[in-house]
Amino acid sequence: MIDKRNLLKENFQYFLPKNLIAQMPLSGRTESRLLISNIARKELSENVFSDLPDLLSPGDLLVLNNTKVFRARLQGNRADTGGKVEVFLLRELEHGIWKALVRPGRAARSGIILEFSNDLSCAVRHRLEQGRAIIEFNSCKNTGDALSRTAQVPLPPYIKRTPDELDDERYQTVYASEKGAVAAPTAGLHFDRELLIQLARNGIEHTYVTLHVGPGTFEPLRSSILGDNTLDPEEYYVSAEALSAIRNAREEGRRVIAVGTTTTRVLETIDVNSETSLSGETEIFIFPPYDFRNVDVLITNFHLPESSLLCLVAAFMGYEFMMNAYRYAVEHQFRFYSYGDVMLIEQE
Repeated sequence: MIDKRNLLKENFQYFLPKNLIAQMPLSGRTESRLLISNIARKELSENVFSDLPDLLSPGDLLVLNNTKVFRARLQGNRADTGGKVEVFLLRELEHGIWKALVRPGRAARSGIILEFSNDLSCAVRHRLEQGRAIIEFNSCKNTGDALSRTAQVPLPPYIKRTPDELDDERYQTVYASEKGAVAAPTAGLHFDRELLIQLARNGIEHTYVTLHVGPGTFEPLRSSILGDNTLDPEEYYVSAEALSAIRNAREEGRRVIAVGTTTTRVLETIDVNSETSLSGETEIFIFPPYDFRNVDVLITNFHLPESSLLCLVAAFMGYEFMMNAYRYAVEHQFRFYSYGDVMLIEQE
C-alpha cells in the first residue's frame, strides 16, 4: 500500500485505451453511466445519471458552477511567415486587449501580427511566461462580433475533431449564466432542466457558485513532488444567498454535494460563515492528505492522468480506492473525460 503522505505525480498515472475517451456527447445529457463509489464500505456499483433524484436524500444541497463557456479558440496565421498559429483567449483585460495562450510559443513575440479572417487580426503586445501573451485586436468597432463569427468552442485537446454546432449547446451546462470560462465544468453537463425539476420535487435543493475555469484544468502537473506544483489563479464569485444556503445545510446536518471539482475548489476556498458575497481568485491545489471542510458528496467526471483534478478526487475518496474505481471504469468500458460518464462519490 502506498503511503499517501509520499505520493508523487507518477502515482497518478493509469492505463486508458484511446477508444474510451469520449469524442461526442450522448444523445441525452442524463443518459450517462454513473459509477457510485461508497467510501466507507469501499463498494462500487453502477447506475445511470437519470436516476440521481432517487439516489440522493431529501434535504441534500447540490452546489453547481454556473460559469458560461465562451468561444475562446482562434485558428490563424502569422502575417509575416504565413505559419499556422492557435490563439486561446483567456481573459479580456480591457476592450480589445486580451491575455491569451499563443501556440507555437515563438509566435508570441512582441510585434508579431496574427491574422484569423478578413476582418479579424491581432498584434502581440507583450510576451508572458508559459506561452502566454497580451494581444490587441485590430481597431474594428465590431471586434466582438468578429470574434463570435471566427472563434471556436474551446473543446479540450483530447477531443480530436473540429467543433460543430452541437458543441455550442452541449459543451455548456443548461444553467450556465456567467460568461468567463474557457473549459466547461463537465460534471454539470449531465444535468438537464427536467432532472433539476425532478430533484426539486424530491426535496433536493440546489444553489450556484461561479468559478471561471481556465486552461490549466487540462494541464498535467509539472513537478513530481505534489506540493511543489502551483495552479493558475481562477476567478470565483459566491453570492450571499448561496452562502446562506450552504451555511444552513451545514448547520442542519444536511449533505452538501459539490457538482464537480471546480465547485469543490470554490467551497474549499471560501468562508461559508461570511454574511456578504465573496469574490476573488483561487489557486487552491487539493491533494492527499486533505481534510474537506464544506463538501460531503462529490459528483465528478473521470479525469486525466497526472492532473490536479485527479489529485483532488484522490484526496476525497482515498488514493487506493480511487485507483480501484478507475481500473473498474476502464474494465467496464466507461466513457472518460469531458463528454464521458460520471461518478457519485459518497462518504457512507
